[in-house]
This record gives sequence, structure tokens and C-alpha cells, in this order.
Amino acid sequence: MSALADERAATLRKCHLFSGLAPESLAPLAQASSIRVTQSGVEIFAAGDTVDGLRVVISGQVRLWIADREGRELTLLFAEPGDPFGEIALLDGLPRSAAATALETTRCLFLPVSAVETALAADPAFARHLILSLCELLRRNVETISGFAFSGLDARLAHRLYDLAHDHAEITGQSARFTRHFSQTDLAQLLGVTREAVNKKLRALEHDGLVLRNGTTLSLPDLPALAARAEIFRMDGS
Repeated sequence: MSALADERAATLRKCHLFSGLAPESLAPLAQASSIRVTQSGVEIFAAGDTVDGLRVVISGQVRLWIADREGRELTLLFAEPGDPFGEIALLDGLPRSAAATALETTRCLFLPVSAVETALAADPAFARHLILSLCELLRRNVETISGFAFSGLDARLAHRLYDLAHDHAEITGQSARFTRHFSQTDLAQLLGVTREAVNKKLRALEHDGLVLRNGTTLSLPDLPALAARAEIFRMDGS
């Protein structure tokens, strides 16, 4: 097997959508896939586009986002290495529900619709695994909607920072230091509010010792206190 084929197979194994797939089912998917490179700032697909396939980030970062008629943008998530995106339209065949833009030069594994459909028909276990993964996505979306509906901006910002820290920060004990820069515009687009509104709430969190800013570096010195500010209640009590 060539180095390129090895990389395609390894990328699929690391992706949670394909992690439990039998080797005999994984091989044809890897063979049908290709690697595509997108330069920083270039749109990979737009909302409303016809679905062409599924992508898994190999390196770089992709922003998934939507916009209203006035041009206001809401960031849904940042896809990083190992993350799939475009799976909803892949399965229902409807136009893309969100846009995807590369935030830096990004390499993605591209898997065409036909290859996934063949794998689903041939492997019921894979189909069930994919269904459970989408159910998890729906539950996260319900949690996000609940946050928008029932929480103030202060709690929503604290909750978003808490979640981002677990994906983009070095956590030591009960504190976290972000390894990726998030601008106030980034945070505003994640929350669907203005930059000015985020700035005010960041200053309040900073005043209360829950956020530290050193230039472009953001730190969270007390994650449990931030979670309490975010009104995060988890089943395990954490």
C-alpha cells in the first residue's frame, strides 16, 4: 500500500464516524477517497450547494457557519484534524445547510456520496454507528438551542469558553491556557451577537477573575468557577 493510501485509511480510522468500521468495509472507502487542499480564506462549500460528499480534516481548520439575510454570521463549529463535516447533507441528499471556509491552508479527505452509500448498504453495523453519531450531534444542537433560549449572554459566553477550552487549550489542574487565538469577532460569531456585546461580557469575566488576557493569549484560571458561571450542570456532577 502506498504512503498516500496509508494516510487515507489512517484518517478514516481516526474519525469517529468510521472508527468502528471493519477493515473489509474501511478499505473500499479509503480507496474511493481523495485528498483535497484548500487555501486559507477559501470557501469549501456554501449553504445551498448540492451535496458532493463528506470531508474529514487532516490538517488545518475549517469554520462551519450560517448567515441571515442581513449578512450576520453565526459560527456553528470549528472542524479540526479528525473532525468530519458535511455529514447531514450527505445522508439526506438535501442542499448544504451551512457554509464551510478554511481558516488556514487545510487538507481534507474527501469521500464521495456514492462510496458512503455503498458502505451503508453493505454494512448494517456501520449504518447504526452513523445513526448514533448523528443522534449525538442532534443532542448537542438541542443543548445549544436551549442555551440561546434560556441563558443570558454572560452565561452563554462562559459556557462557550468552557467548551472551547477542552478542545483548544492546555489544561493544567483547574486552569486552561488557549493554544489557539480566538478574537472577539470569533466569539461574537459563535454566539450570534455583536463584537461590542462580547467585549463587555469579557471585561466582566476578567474583572471577576474568570478570564485573563495577555495580548492575544486567553487563559481561564478557574474552570470550575467558570462552569458555575455558565450554569453547567452535568449528569456526573462535574
